[in-house]
Amino acid sequence: MNEAISIAIFLFALFFLLGTSVWVGASLMLTAILGMFLFTSAPIGDALALTIWGSQSSWTLTALPLFIWMGEILFRTNLSETLFRGIAPFMRRLPGSLLHVNVGASAIFAAISGSSAATVATVGKMAIPELRKRKYPEKQIVGSLAGAGTLGLLIPPSISMIIYGVTVNESIAQLFMAAMIPGICLALMFMGYIVLWGLRSGAGLQLEPETNWSEKLSAFLGLLPVITLILAVIGSIYAGIATATEAAALGVLGSFLLAAFQRTLTRESFIDSVIGAVRTTTMIMFILMGSGFLSLAMGFTGIPKALAEGIAAWQPSPLALILTLTVFYIILGCFLDGISSIVLTMAVIEPMVRAAGFDMLWFGVYLMIVVEMAQITPPIGFNLFVLQGMTGHDIGFIARAAVPSFVVMCLFVGLLVIFPDLALWLPNFLK
Repeated sequence: MNEAISIAIFLFALFFLLGTSVWVGASLMLTAILGMFLFTSAPIGDALALTIWGSQSSWTLTALPLFIWMGEILFRTNLSETLFRGIAPFMRRLPGSLLHVNVGASAIFAAISGSSAATVATVGKMAIPELRKRKYPEKQIVGSLAGAGTLGLLIPPSISMIIYGVTVNESIAQLFMAAMIPGICLALMFMGYIVLWGLRSGAGLQLEPETNWSEKLSAFLGLLPVITLILAVIGSIYAGIATATEAAALGVLGSFLLAAFQRTLTRESFIDSVIGAVRTTTMIMFILMGSGFLSLAMGFTGIPKALAEGIAAWQPSPLALILTLTVFYIILGCFLDGISSIVLTMAVIEPMVRAAGFDMLWFGVYLMIVVEMAQITPPIGFNLFVLQGMTGHDIGFIARAAVPSFVVMCLFVGLLVIFPDLALWLPNFLK
């Protein structure tokens, strides 16, 4: 059976299950089981058990429920209100106003967790209720979170970047340095889009009350506990004092201490924060199980390898190669999660990229951005699923809301191709 028919079967099965309101994780898993039954003689039960264990036993994932719980604590207490109350006066006149908080907070939490899912879940728990309270358009709330949440794949420490570095035998530290400036620039481009949207159609947004400088100073001082908590979590990682998981535990403890100090932590809010964290974590873990098993089933069909070998046989020019790989990974991201896309294709793609003369540090940054796009492309866009569980919107609405962020990332890929020093200057400077 050729690859086109295989893709058609996978797509039909997945869309049919999603369209009949089957849980996302269950839809992914059932589609994978169908693929395993049709395209391989391997024992499905054994493969399912091994995949589930492998997708859930990663040490790096232990930070995920802790960061989600940290976000739940901030959501259940008035710490999130304090955050927005402190930032609001400074964003009052900036086009797009508090939507910029989604991008800034996502960039900060991306530097803490290295996980796209943890970034979306943590920032979303804080931001969505506050922005809804202020009557911001739902499409802009969801769209800005979907795009900015992908920064967890690029801004160090990035789990995907570590996997890429191990796969192509490049220095992880050098890759982290190469990703720093592009990560900041991409966050600024997301904010730039929000400014343009605000200038064009955001005139009707509810503005925060006008404040004088003494009131702004008082609001900023109210932010200090939250800023101190964030800096402590980030600083403990970059100073080498704590791992991401240990820093996440520090964040949870710090959130409890701040809530207790402000007398906003009650028995009910504590229980609600635990239940909320368990629900969100369970949803994400179930999707990870299904995504990992579907990736395995896709690998058995040979579709990713066949597509990569087809590109290699074409022997394109360097620019044509990058354009082709961009389209290739975007299409691949419609069916596979980002890490699986890297692992399944690098063996074929790496020799082509090196032969074309591309710096592997630069290509790693480029690859992370392209893989980020996969996080917001249906049907396997992981950020879309997380936001669906958090907001209650259907996947079509969330995907449409994420289109501007997808376009911004495409534009940034073009800038990275034109100005490769965006990725290469810092590692070369610090050699």
